[in-house]
Amino acid sequence: MDEIALELRNITKNFSGVRALDDVTFTARKGVVHSIVGENGAGKSTLMKILNGVHQADRGQILINGREVRIASPWDAAELGIAMIFQELLYVPRLRIEENLVLGHHPVKKGIPLVDWKQIRREAQEILQSEGIRHSPAAIMGEISLSDIQLIEIVKATRKNAQIVIMDEPTSSLTQFEVKRLFDKIRRLKSEGRTIIYISHKTDEIFTLSDEITVMRDGRIVSSGTVAEFTPEKIITMMVGREIADIYPWIQANPGEVRLELRNLCRGRTFRDINLTVRGGELVGVAGLVGAGRSEIVRALAGLDPYDSGEILLDGKTITIRGVGGAIEQGIMLATEDRRRYGIIPVRNIRENITIASLKWLSRLGFIRKKEENKQALRFFERLRVKAPSLNTGVFTLSGGNQQKVVLAKWILAGPRVFIMDEPTRGIDVGAKHEIYKIIKEMVEAGIAVMMISSELPELIGMCGRVYVVAEGRIAGELSGSDVTENNIMTLATGGK
Repeated sequence: MDEIALELRNITKNFSGVRALDDVTFTARKGVVHSIVGENGAGKSTLMKILNGVHQADRGQILINGREVRIASPWDAAELGIAMIFQELLYVPRLRIEENLVLGHHPVKKGIPLVDWKQIRREAQEILQSEGIRHSPAAIMGEISLSDIQLIEIVKATRKNAQIVIMDEPTSSLTQFEVKRLFDKIRRLKSEGRTIIYISHKTDEIFTLSDEITVMRDGRIVSSGTVAEFTPEKIITMMVGREIADIYPWIQANPGEVRLELRNLCRGRTFRDINLTVRGGELVGVAGLVGAGRSEIVRALAGLDPYDSGEILLDGKTITIRGVGGAIEQGIMLATEDRRRYGIIPVRNIRENITIASLKWLSRLGFIRKKEENKQALRFFERLRVKAPSLNTGVFTLSGGNQQKVVLAKWILAGPRVFIMDEPTRGIDVGAKHEIYKIIKEMVEAGIAVMMISSELPELIGMCGRVYVVAEGRIAGELSGSDVTENNIMTLATGGK
């Protein structure tokens, strides 16, 4: 365990004049789990992308097993025994699971330059069975749940003989059972002498898994040591540079009339007989295990998927939703859990991402009023404190927390009557979470009807006055006031009474 597997010396990296990493020196030993924590934008992912060859440092050295190496691409990293699981999952949605598992290294038939599909399917079947993933190798990757995609990406990275495994927010879409399974896998890798570099915003995971911890802030290392040298409170203070009290802001809720009502909403076997209400100026939570049907209900409500029967009422009047455009016209807007796939347009800049849903009123005679567009985008850019050089910055370069702020800015500018957030703080640090909670508070106090789906029970308990619990596609119960507790939510979510 005292043998050093990895050393990064004086790593410095700039993006468009902004210093992302400033003279960072980092060491990880063999056979340990070394966690890196810090706010979104602190430099954690940039440092790991340099190690994985996605970015190249402007200055500094990388040493593997005491030998200096040059990593110019992910292929170089793989050859050196480095594997990385990214926070924003990298997969090809329209390809099969088996194809995603062998991307970049298709086995060929002996003596013939043809892909050996029989071997690919056989190995994929063995991998899926051994990991308890209940899908056929021929299933289309983009048609399975985000949690299953995340597990497959983890398997893809760790099945190779990687000696240094980097995991960037690997549990962000996993159930408690799947998290336990991942932790068991990490412990097995550790027992084999592999080095695990673990990035997470969840302090309970950090203290459960870690042997050592490094804290980063503003592109620098603030502190590094054994897990015994830290406490959750100490880590948070180091991360944000200040103490954060009352993470969940008190909301001056003043619920009005019922804004949204669902009556017996059904969609095949996905969900059945959904009845719920949300009032204007109210924040209502939706809880349940991953796969229970929570996201599917709000996808139908937002026009992403059709529903078979039932009614949707807005301000007491039955409405028909035809597609996402129809939902937006009614004032029903959804910030989805998969911001990379549905929330942002990666090839566009911040300004275009903020205004994309409001171009109808930002245009005249078919032409965008550029001055007004820039004015409105800048207003929300500053109000939500997006960390970026300018509105012209590509949104794909932002941290997860800042991308989420851009998504929220887009929908707030569009003027929602009902705003739905599916896992709004997934993969976001405690400081950014606090800012997003304040944005939610402002929306509720402005009279918007807000629904929030979250797998983080403390978040639902801290923010919501009422919580619906979904289990197996049905509303298992409704909790309010002092009854909104972790025990009551989990009892309903797992089929108890």
